[in-house]
Amino acid sequence: MSILGVGIIGCGGIVLQNHLPGLALCGDVRVAGLCDSDERTLERARTETGCSFVTTQYAELLAREDIHAVIIATPNMLHFPIAMAAIAADKHVLCEKPIAMNAVDALVLARSADVARVRHMTAFTYLFVPAMRYLKHLVGQGDLGEPRHYRSCRLQDWGTRDLGWRMVKKFAGTGEIGDMLSHRINFAQHIVGPMTRLVANVKTLTPIRGGKPNDTDDWVAIIADFRNGATGVLESSKLASGRNESWRSLDYVEVNGSEGSFEFTTGKWNELQYGRLGGPGMTVLPVPREFWVWPGSNRNLGVGDPLVSFRYDQAVEFINAIREQRPCSVTFHEGAAAQTVMDAALESAQSGRWIDL
Repeated sequence: MSILGVGIIGCGGIVLQNHLPGLALCGDVRVAGLCDSDERTLERARTETGCSFVTTQYAELLAREDIHAVIIATPNMLHFPIAMAAIAADKHVLCEKPIAMNAVDALVLARSADVARVRHMTAFTYLFVPAMRYLKHLVGQGDLGEPRHYRSCRLQDWGTRDLGWRMVKKFAGTGEIGDMLSHRINFAQHIVGPMTRLVANVKTLTPIRGGKPNDTDDWVAIIADFRNGATGVLESSKLASGRNESWRSLDYVEVNGSEGSFEFTTGKWNELQYGRLGGPGMTVLPVPREFWVWPGSNRNLGVGDPLVSFRYDQAVEFINAIREQRPCSVTFHEGAAAQTVMDAALESAQSGRWIDL
């Protein structure tokens, strides 16, 4: 196909912030259809894109022959049924995480996409941070030695404001664990490998947000063992007062190995901290320029905030994988692997015991 038509299902803030700027970097790509249940959101996206076809019914969008791929950015409960419908319609799919409300459905989704031979991608956006890519490279070439410890800490201050559908369990599935910790679970599996068992706890400390009921978690912590013998500690909270939000708040990962340690902070997109075994301590390790932009992306580093613009490379990778007829760098299988850990964490929190994976 010379022009690749993309349909967007769910046209809220994440689409305007991440997906549309990414698609704009891709040659011979056209936003051919928009779908959202909210008329005002749909109109805003139509104005932003100039797209002539808009609908509140995703089946109408999926039926169009000029749409070859879709981006799904709806409330979580709709990810699985819409993605399955898209696969059945022979569309390539980029889906926000979590890709399903449970691990069983997530695995069904991944396997169905494989069978249909469509390209599929989970929106684990932070894997596109240059420093994270460089960290993966360094660990892969053995600079860490034998991995021993993984820890991550994601602390934000969301106060007690109304979070809309994100604070309703039947729409979101979970709160902080699916919203923010899912990325850090993916970090752990990306850098260290699969987990074998875990124990976890979750808390809902704000049962009322903005005057409305909240039945989702706003704090979560996991202790885990990895298949290679390493240990893991992961914590995430929406209630770290004074920590601010997004890239202005703490988002920290450290990996310790037999030969050294690496520290990664999303707010420092072009540097890591590194310390050698027996050395004087952690020092700055600049990220080489070849890691600053995703391979195949023509993103200009001089345009926009680099703490935001790395996210655009995600859509570029999705489109390039379709063009090159190869798997995406982050598939639904990674989404299912993270969902398996999330389900186990919820089971552990409820039962108060270790859960084998």
